[in-house]
Amino acid sequence: MFGTTPVIYRSGLTDSGRWKRFTFRPGDIVISTPSKCGTTWMQMICALLIFQSTELPAALTTLSPWLDMRLRPIDDVLRVLDAQKHRRFIKTHTPLDGLPDAGGVSYLTVGRDPRDVAVSMDHHRANLDRDVIERLLAQTSDHETSEERAAAVRPTRPASQRERLLQWIHDERPPAANLDSLRGVVWHLGGAWARRHDPAVILVHHADLSHDLQGQMRQLAERLGITVPQKLWPTLIQAATFGRMSARAADLVPDEQLGLFTDSHTFFRSGKSQQWRTTLTDHDLDAYDQLLRSLAPTDLVAWLQQREAETAD
Repeated sequence: MFGTTPVIYRSGLTDSGRWKRFTFRPGDIVISTPSKCGTTWMQMICALLIFQSTELPAALTTLSPWLDMRLRPIDDVLRVLDAQKHRRFIKTHTPLDGLPDAGGVSYLTVGRDPRDVAVSMDHHRANLDRDVIERLLAQTSDHETSEERAAAVRPTRPASQRERLLQWIHDERPPAANLDSLRGVVWHLGGAWARRHDPAVILVHHADLSHDLQGQMRQLAERLGITVPQKLWPTLIQAATFGRMSARAADLVPDEQLGLFTDSHTFFRSGKSQQWRTTLTDHDLDAYDQLLRSLAPTDLVAWLQQREAETAD
């Protein structure tokens, strides 16, 4: 389905080559989303559907490890996954063509308007504890120099938000070397879009989750073959809302045991979509639109740029 030889994506904190050591089980769920498209939200939804309780048996990042993140030794991550008895749901930011093709596995991708992704990513980067990240990366990446690690952890950030958004939009590095850009996001979502009719691929839009969380959760349960007793639905849906997830930030932020963020509650930043309108000029948006249409087919562009209600990052 995804090609006989997976593409290797290695950039910043991730290395898709780590998937070579993972042994799939029938029923596994791979949550393959670009950064800031709703990964943690989808992990929480899957957890609620699988455990059918708002009281999870462990922190979300323990239940659903980020397999290709280089800050944790791969042996530790595999040990956690091998010991799990429940239906597994694994986080990755690797596009589908970088993942092994395994029978009986569901691949779940969430898309979002790339302009909203850019704004969310800008806030996300400001909340990272780069001292912690650089220290952890040094412990797991002995083949890199300190200068290479510093470049990965502390990229140059322009002073103004407009300049930072434009940097994200116009970054010309190929996706294999950098997925955190317009080019990377469109490449990732374009691969899922092309395979959206494959029964093993489930493609969801962030805007649809925002507008109709109940309907999207019910559809997802059906696609995953999960039966939820009718009486449990109201409680599970409420637990997947932004307000409830934000209140549980300490248990839900990615890799909470590592201390990657200066403020775990800030990770669940709330706001309206299209905040880029107050930052980017008409000229900026015209250039963005021209670039987007050079990277994606017309139907994908229309799907990506659905308008969202007030929602969480």
